[in-house]
Amino acid sequence: MKPTTLLSTLVLAFLLIGCAGSRPPTTPTTSDSPAPSNSAAPDTTTQAADVPPPAPSRAPQDWYHLDRVPRSGPGLDTRAAYRDVLQGRPPQDTVQVAVIDSGLDIDHEDLAAKLWTNADEIPGNDVDDDGNGYVDDVHGWNFIGGPGGKNVDQDTYELTRIYVDLQERFAGVDSARVGPDARDRYQRYQDIKRTFQKKRREARKRLAKVGKAQKAVQASVDVLKSHLGTDSLTQSAVRSVTSSRRDVRRAQQTLQYFYDQDLSPSDLKDYKNQLERQVEYNYNPDFNPRPIVGDDYADKTERRYGNNDAEGPDPGHGTHVAGIIGATRDNSIGIDGVARGVRLMSVRAVPNGDERDKDVANAIRYAVDNGADVINMSFGKSYSPHKGVVDAAVQYADSMGVLMVHAAGNDGASVDSTDNFPSPYYADGGRAQRWIEVGASSWKGGEKLAASFSNYGAERVDVFAPGHSIYSTVPDDAYERNDGTSMAAPMVSGLAALIMAYYPSLTATDVRTIILETATPYRNRTVARPGDGETVPFGTLSDTGAVVNAHAALRRAADRVAAQ
Repeated sequence: MKPTTLLSTLVLAFLLIGCAGSRPPTTPTTSDSPAPSNSAAPDTTTQAADVPPPAPSRAPQDWYHLDRVPRSGPGLDTRAAYRDVLQGRPPQDTVQVAVIDSGLDIDHEDLAAKLWTNADEIPGNDVDDDGNGYVDDVHGWNFIGGPGGKNVDQDTYELTRIYVDLQERFAGVDSARVGPDARDRYQRYQDIKRTFQKKRREARKRLAKVGKAQKAVQASVDVLKSHLGTDSLTQSAVRSVTSSRRDVRRAQQTLQYFYDQDLSPSDLKDYKNQLERQVEYNYNPDFNPRPIVGDDYADKTERRYGNNDAEGPDPGHGTHVAGIIGATRDNSIGIDGVARGVRLMSVRAVPNGDERDKDVANAIRYAVDNGADVINMSFGKSYSPHKGVVDAAVQYADSMGVLMVHAAGNDGASVDSTDNFPSPYYADGGRAQRWIEVGASSWKGGEKLAASFSNYGAERVDVFAPGHSIYSTVPDDAYERNDGTSMAAPMVSGLAALIMAYYPSLTATDVRTIILETATPYRNRTVARPGDGETVPFGTLSDTGAVVNAHAALRRAADRVAAQ
């Protein structure tokens, strides 16, 4: 699923060009558009050695493991790292990586062998055998689940929750009657109310637009299926269509527009479903699923709640993230994860909506207390009303030597000037030292090196990593491509775990330093800035101005250990 901002832009552009027909076709010349009779035949005598290979039209499935895609962007170079640095050597330690996310498909064919298992817990006996306060936490814990196996699936955005809280106090209150001690909160209510209402209106408008686009796409699919006499339609079949019929040509152009953006009809359907959830749940002030959990939500010090369902009702996102980190390598199944010697701990705290500060804080503490060496956090939000609770958990993890890796976000915005939580910067000053903030790079490279959706920041984003068209695990033994800084962060988490597994004498601080210092610099590369597309040096988008490089990092780690 592409990030919301990118899909919204593409759908709007599609509607502006009239859904079909008004855009010049991008397909090869057909019998409807013959070449001029005096056109010269192409020169085929040039030797292949003189002609650079063409840039691929789609990212290779394993592009992020490569040094680079031909004539395109840099990958993680994992393949060379295993070949040149780690060849024939087993990991020296097992590294625990906590995936704080939506849940994880614990039965997935490419992940089951890599799950963290709590050896001190007897499965299914309804007893807290290890005395950690969590009953039967065999593969992790679920902080958004409740008694009897119930789970929060949909939830509101934090903006909605803040609006509801303030509305209870100030709705209908005459501004002239607000006392001096409440004026700041009253003004905040007015600001939040305007923002909330604007966001909800925008979601409804986008839903109407994508509904229109989806109808046009589905009509085009039906036309081409009928024309080709098939029940299924592939991209190659669409490209090969030739016809003098106007409706067939328009249908082809409509679908080709989306294929050119690396979209498919199913992406539009998913996007529409996402917008429907926003309208029905995320921006719905009357929706509150929290009673499912059964905790005292007002008590932010409460830690023992939830259930042991580490998978949850919708583990798609978490499963994709986990596969990037540690899917079983060299098993001739699916994909190869970045790290060997890893165990994946599922800590469920992220619903379809915004995660809550209390759950994030407890998820971090649970991960630390149960031996996590790395914590991957592929989530984020714009508001954090109880940031102090999360700050305390981050400080705890930092003090225990745990490396935290966080996705910078997908709004195409600068996190130097806009809020993005959780953050390594504490409300009372200072910052976490063992934290890496990750933006997403694109497989297309060149001026498109920075993925168009990625957040950025010369001060608050540390480094970029592959996050565009990433093929990884999804539930039910399946695999899909996804985009997002959510995919870039686990690249870094996987690399950190790999370094720790082979060089266990290195500290989390050492590993962070190595990853950032060995990232491949593109500081002076001119690129399109995410969001607005303005031409800027890549070095202005992160502190390092670089893309993570596994091969260089592992070489540096080997040298560092040899010098100890």
